[in-house]
Amino acid sequence: MSTPVRLLLVDDDPLVRAGLAMLLGGEPGVEVVAQVGDGAEVPAAVDAHHPHVLLMDLRMPGVDGIRATARLRARPNPPEVVVLTTFDSDDNVLRALRAGASGFLVKDAPPEQIVTAVHRAAAGEPILSPAVLRRLMDAAIVSSGSADHARAALAGLSPREHDVAVAVGQGRSNAEIAASLLMSMATVKAHISRILTKLDLNNRTQVALLVRDAGLD
Repeated sequence: MSTPVRLLLVDDDPLVRAGLAMLLGGEPGVEVVAQVGDGAEVPAAVDAHHPHVLLMDLRMPGVDGIRATARLRARPNPPEVVVLTTFDSDDNVLRALRAGASGFLVKDAPPEQIVTAVHRAAAGEPILSPAVLRRLMDAAIVSSGSADHARAALAGLSPREHDVAVAVGQGRSNAEIAASLLMSMATVKAHISRILTKLDLNNRTQVALLVRDAGLD
């Protein structure tokens, strides 16, 4: 992005917020515009500060990160959400992704990974690697009903949209999809936009989960 990524930090631990603000506040291309300590404070903070990306803790004593993410992503033109998690001990990551989060960060991730994830979320790029996505989905119980639903939903796409959706499910970036399917970047973005509209989804991570449910990754 040509302008700095406007970032809102959401975590009930003041020390975590302070650490993230210190880490990211001095990073070129990132501006920490606000910090809040509970999911209930997110709507007002978003309205006041217009962030591009939220770093959202999952476990908060009031409104947790999953409910806050779902409510935020249901609004028109919402910012992207990257959840903060301990991953191995948190069983709610998958629910957060289905609620509309773009991806996740482990709280002890190296600083450069956090910065990269923020920029990728702002650009609409995937944050989950294929290996991580597979691990998340393998940990979930996927019923035959959800698999049938996923296949039926994807059947409503055009053949080219279907190819793009499967590539998204494989964790490929827009540039990788363009190269593999011999498309321009603009065409890839247009296909993804139509896919999201047709499937009534709000980000490419949800497309990837649907593809995985259908067994097409």
